[in-house]
Amino acid sequence: MSTRGAAMPPARSVPSVSLRRLAGHLGGLRTQAGLSQEDVTERTGINRATLYRIEAGRSRPQKRTLNALLDLYGLDGPCRDEIVELATNTNQQDWLRPYHADLSDQYTAYISFESEACAVQNFEPMFIPGLLQTEDYARAVIRDIWSAASAADVEQHVRARMERQKRLAGADPLRLSAVMSEAALRHQVGGPSVMAEQLRNLLAAAAAPHIDVRVIPFAAGAHPGMLGAFSVMTFPEHSGIAYLDGLAGDLFLEAESDRVRYTSVFGSLLATALDHDESLALIESSLHILIPEEFSA
Repeated sequence: MSTRGAAMPPARSVPSVSLRRLAGHLGGLRTQAGLSQEDVTERTGINRATLYRIEAGRSRPQKRTLNALLDLYGLDGPCRDEIVELATNTNQQDWLRPYHADLSDQYTAYISFESEACAVQNFEPMFIPGLLQTEDYARAVIRDIWSAASAADVEQHVRARMERQKRLAGADPLRLSAVMSEAALRHQVGGPSVMAEQLRNLLAAAAAPHIDVRVIPFAAGAHPGMLGAFSVMTFPEHSGIAYLDGLAGDLFLEAESDRVRYTSVFGSLLATALDHDESLALIESSLHILIPEEFSA
């Protein structure tokens, strides 16, 4: 998303994907064993509140707690080794760089999720999606929206955004489906030259097979995306989550019903948007308006 990373109200911390996976495994093992949380507490002495936090993905179990649970559930062999390894890795944040230290908890949580996702669906009504922004465009967006930011703050967030874009490269790149309103093409963020560079970058990115760029033209009229920007992230071993970004704060929607609802909304926006070739033509026409001399005969 484009404004993500600016100053937002504090919010509760969000569990990493790996911690959520661990919670799902442990809750599933307890259910398979036919035990309630009360049963587990009685047999192991583990505080029920602690068990609840573990199964909700809010707390990483200590080694002795994890072993007590796995012993009770009768898990052994390679399956047990896999769970222990997952528990060990829940606190590892290889995606976090030294210059991320002062980013908000919600933004670093988003980076964590994005780093583990296999696909992202992103709708932006006003900006070029963050994963497709040029450095100068990102700098202009962050500087002009986050008026209280120092020059160092702006550069820190620009570097974080550029780092995120590495997920679009490599042998197993993130699959990105990006839909934006025509307004994102028309606002001259950073001035004509910055915007022209951004539109060229957008056209180049859209040529990649794992990146789908679509535009909803002004002529399409009202549509569900006018309510605001959002993303839906899908993970290899997890169904996914929806994410909303706005002035009131960042919101992660973890319920399956929310993911399904926003996936459906995104599908509606795709149907409303121009097709691939038409979208690229609209981007080119926006570039033509900015620098007509490049297109003159």
